[in-house]
Amino acid sequence: MISRSMCTRAALALAMTTAAAALPGPALAQQAGPWLVRLRAVNLDSADKDDTGLDLALSSKVIPEVDISYFFTPQFAAELVLTYPQKHTVKAGGTEIGSLKHLPPTLLAQYHFTQFGGIKPYVGAGINYTRFSSVELPAGVDIERSSVGAALQVGVDIALQKNLLLNVDLKKLQIRTDVSAGGTQLGTFKVDPLLFGVGLGWRF
Repeated sequence: MISRSMCTRAALALAMTTAAAALPGPALAQQAGPWLVRLRAVNLDSADKDDTGLDLALSSKVIPEVDISYFFTPQFAAELVLTYPQKHTVKAGGTEIGSLKHLPPTLLAQYHFTQFGGIKPYVGAGINYTRFSSVELPAGVDIERSSVGAALQVGVDIALQKNLLLNVDLKKLQIRTDVSAGGTQLGTFKVDPLLFGVGLGWRF
C-alpha cells in the first residue's frame, strides 16, 4: 500500500517534472479534438480527522478512476472524475467495527499550461459530491449519507504518441460526515482524502 509519505514524495516528483517541462518532446495534438479520456490507478489515503471521540479511520486503498475532459480552449477544460462505489473498512481506535461504501464523483475546472511542448502541467479546482451506502456499523451508530465539498488538483500530461499521453495527478477532496449514536450527534468525521494517480489518456 502506498503511504502518505510516498504520496508526498510523488507530489515532489510531479513538481520536478513540471520544472523540467521545457525539455523537448512530442506536442499533444490539438487537432485531435476537444475530448480527453484518462484511465488511472489511484491511491486513496484518508486523512481520518475525527472529533467524535471514537478515533475513527477508513482503510486506504488503490482504486480505478476514469475521467472525461472537454477542452473549451487549449488552456481551459472541464473534467468529470468517476469511479464505482468503493468499499472501506471502518475502524475505531484501531479495531475494525464495520464497513461502508462511498461514491465521490468530482467536477473540476482546469487550466493547462501549453507553452512547454509535449509536457503540459495543469491545475484544477471544483466540487465533489459523495454518497455513502451499504453502511454497516454497530447498532445505534450511524452517519450522514451525503457530503458536498471542495476539490483541488495538480497534474501533468506527457505526450507519448500523437494522441496518447501519460498522466500523473494529485487531488485533495473535502469529504465529511456527521456521526451519531442513539440519535445523538457525536461529531464530524473528516475523510478528506489525498488521491495520487498515474494513468494513460487518449485525446480525440
